[in-house]
Amino acid sequence: MESSATAQPGVAPASASSTPAGKALAVGLIGIALTAAGILVSGGSKVAFAWLSAMVFWIGIAIGMLLLIMIHHIFDANWSTVIRRQFEHGVSAFKWLGLLFIPLVVASVIEPATLWKYFDPNYDLANVGGHGTVGEDVLWTKKSGMLNFKFFLGATALSFLGWIFLASRFRRNSFTQDTDGDIKWTKNSRVWSAAGLVFTALTLSLCVILWVKALDYHWFSTMYGVWYFAECVRGALAMGVLIMCWLTTRGDYVGVLNKNHWYSIGLLSFAFTVFWAYVTFSQYFLIWNANIPEETFWYNIREIQASTGEPNQWKWVGMLILFGHFFFPFFGLISYPAKVNMKWMRFMALWIAAIVLIDVIYNVWPAKKEDTGDPYPFFAIHQLWTLTAVIGVGGVCVWAYLKSFATQKLIPIRDPRIGESLTYHE
Repeated sequence: MESSATAQPGVAPASASSTPAGKALAVGLIGIALTAAGILVSGGSKVAFAWLSAMVFWIGIAIGMLLLIMIHHIFDANWSTVIRRQFEHGVSAFKWLGLLFIPLVVASVIEPATLWKYFDPNYDLANVGGHGTVGEDVLWTKKSGMLNFKFFLGATALSFLGWIFLASRFRRNSFTQDTDGDIKWTKNSRVWSAAGLVFTALTLSLCVILWVKALDYHWFSTMYGVWYFAECVRGALAMGVLIMCWLTTRGDYVGVLNKNHWYSIGLLSFAFTVFWAYVTFSQYFLIWNANIPEETFWYNIREIQASTGEPNQWKWVGMLILFGHFFFPFFGLISYPAKVNMKWMRFMALWIAAIVLIDVIYNVWPAKKEDTGDPYPFFAIHQLWTLTAVIGVGGVCVWAYLKSFATQKLIPIRDPRIGESLTYHE
């Protein structure tokens, strides 16, 4: 590793070799193997829910990075130029995430109701507190044009192909510009950003509805896609801060980042904290105020044990999300000194990433019901497979990032805004 005194900001350090990437891949494969072994302990359905939780979490971070790249280009931002390259490395994980999603599809082919009961019209809704079968359910009948395996498969495949394509465009444009310095690559990225933002907004909303919201397909919410958008960006910003901390500690970003860069990404993190709270509160308040059973049941199963009438474990998880996802980050990021303190920002990024994961689990797992009709508890052995799945998928994502990182310049050295970014001030 080059020392901070000799590191060249424009060149990826030699230490970013295949060794750390290989270690990340090894950790990922171990996590995947342990998750697969969980089938023998807890059964395939519980492991499928764990795998889905991990996939939604890491796909969300990748989507958030893609969105931040496009937002950078569409606004012709200057401050984020030196940080954008790390997001370009991060989105290289999309093709691997698409590959890792395949086991969920295969599991649904083998046993249609493993996760998404709407795949199987013969599924007995008595297993989830209803009556009759899915095929006899009027709500499924009205939504069956969308809630079926073919539509699910087509929408998922189209979304992944689109995300992979967009990521490849932005990576090609940025990396090629390092060589020839042609401004046409910046203009091309701006054009693709204009189309890509619309495509990504629609597909992330569609996918989270099909993957997560439709686990309880009776439920109605107009805010769900926006909720996931907020999670995606918050997770990506947290990961961006952690990468900035890592590269600063190594010495690579010495002379590249200044306090204003830290302040700006901290400001964005603060803004999306408020945005997430607005979206989540609006969803809860509208459902509470309307008091329609088709909507309130989603929160009821996350607050009350139907068999006893007592608060269940998920209620306290919800309280953790309320205070940990909003109040703590709100006050933790509101001041200027907090935003420019690297150690504090590292802690806040880790905290936000952890709470985003818990929020995803809160949205996924309660759809898995026990024989009593109550959701499986939060604190149980099956959450161990969620942890191993997160480590497994995360190891593959880190491997993809490090592989890409080792092949390119640390920053886009011939981007037309690089000078302004290096001398950025508020």
